Amino acid sequence: MTHSSFLSVKLKAAGLMLSVFFFAVSFAPTLHAQSIENIEQNVTEFTLDNGLHFIIIERDVAPVASFVTHVGVGSVNEQIGQTGLSHVFEHMAFKGSTTIGTTNWEEEKVIIDQMDDAYLAWLKESRSSSPDEEKLSELWDRFEKLQEKAGEFVVNNEFSQIVEREGASGLNAFVSADETAFFYSLPENKAELWFALEADRFMNPVMREYYIEKDVIMEERRDRVDNSPFGRLIEELISTAYSAFPYKHHPIGWPSDIEAVTIQDALDFYEKHYVPANMTISIAGDVDPDRMKTYAERYFGDMPSAESPPKVMTIEPEQRGERRFVMEEDGQPVLMIGYHSVDMNHPDAVAIDLLSGVLFEGRTSRLYRRMVTEEQKALQIGGLNGFPGSLYPGLFLIYAVPNQGVELAEIEEAVYEELDRIREGDISEREIERVRTNARASAIRGLASNQGMALNFAQAHAKRGTWQSIFTDLDEMEKVTPEDLQRVVDTYFVKQMRTVGTIQTRDSETASR
Repeated sequence: MTHSSFLSVKLKAAGLMLSVFFFAVSFAPTLHAQSIENIEQNVTEFTLDNGLHFIIIERDVAPVASFVTHVGVGSVNEQIGQTGLSHVFEHMAFKGSTTIGTTNWEEEKVIIDQMDDAYLAWLKESRSSSPDEEKLSELWDRFEKLQEKAGEFVVNNEFSQIVEREGASGLNAFVSADETAFFYSLPENKAELWFALEADRFMNPVMREYYIEKDVIMEERRDRVDNSPFGRLIEELISTAYSAFPYKHHPIGWPSDIEAVTIQDALDFYEKHYVPANMTISIAGDVDPDRMKTYAERYFGDMPSAESPPKVMTIEPEQRGERRFVMEEDGQPVLMIGYHSVDMNHPDAVAIDLLSGVLFEGRTSRLYRRMVTEEQKALQIGGLNGFPGSLYPGLFLIYAVPNQGVELAEIEEAVYEELDRIREGDISEREIERVRTNARASAIRGLASNQGMALNFAQAHAKRGTWQSIFTDLDEMEKVTPEDLQRVVDTYFVKQMRTVGTIQTRDSETASR
């Protein structure tokens, strides 16, 4: 039901879906001022006394509304030994509450607590220096019996069944390195139902079927990472590129951590991060702002206030030299390069985003045209800035899949040649304007639907401080010059700041060495 991903809009490369989100809006620069003025007239913002911020966007194109609950928590906020908790709690949010999804919460909770104690006992014994296999079997048998007993109280999928019965569509969620978001749409006359259900599941969370869902997450990990060459390469790249900063941890979590995190760990994580000051709710559609505020105060007003969780204080140390690794696989060779970049609020972020467009966006972009169309050396080549996250300094990621018989070194050298051309001043205003035009068109598509607008506004407010950054980023893009691209390439795209990872086809002669 839920979906977790690394980033935010989707690019396809050899079967792998990566995600990236670029903020932009309006058809042309001349339309920009009019667009923001028109939208401002239809946006109402308010913050409850407990710190929960709401953005209401009136769009009367149809009698429906899209609702987004954005939480400023992702894998970057997880502690060593507890990676994957953001993902675990995202699953838990669909399990109902103390009143939904159960036939008797009081009795169910007693069994859940006993089950957690049994699991902790099994985990402690399993990770001891000399585990007793007979004792382990007994402890696991007790755990499974309690889990089965707890399941007798569960009303499966009651939350989703309620909203879908009332006309919901698009019920989903995602977790990334920087954020978690929950969203779906309803007929506008069901808005109060959304408020009641959303407040209930975030004010009265339960760890129902907790260990069953951890098994589901472990299976997701096997599918997306362990059994996927691309997934393994990504995990190896970020864990090699980062020495200290927690972007080095995949949002799905390390297997040993997924196994180890307990119900109490998840509840502690919730209490720290799922606080009003760290949440943004955005609603777009045919809704009345005054009525939405009334509902917000009625249903979310009693949510206890708390300080926002602290920002991540770790600073990644300067990389001392190029890092390289090779993974030998039986399948398709792949090249991946990650340059240390900047966070999304850095003055150079827009210029680096624009550089990504010049190099990789569309069939006329430099590297796509050269490597795929003209020289036909690559099956696919692409890149994006802000990987695996952009709230803190991320990576500028470049990936390529060669055509048969083409060495990865040829493609890697071509990437460096194109960067050097820009470094030396071979970049035109025409190339930059092409990227600006594409960004404006992409922005309109992103804001064309209620759900797109609600999600984009919530993300912009939470990560940038205001939804208007969607528009002001275009202002900054208009100011980028060819000389700015020269400067950022010369500053950030240097050998010392890159990590290069490859999948090489396994050589049967050397595989056993």
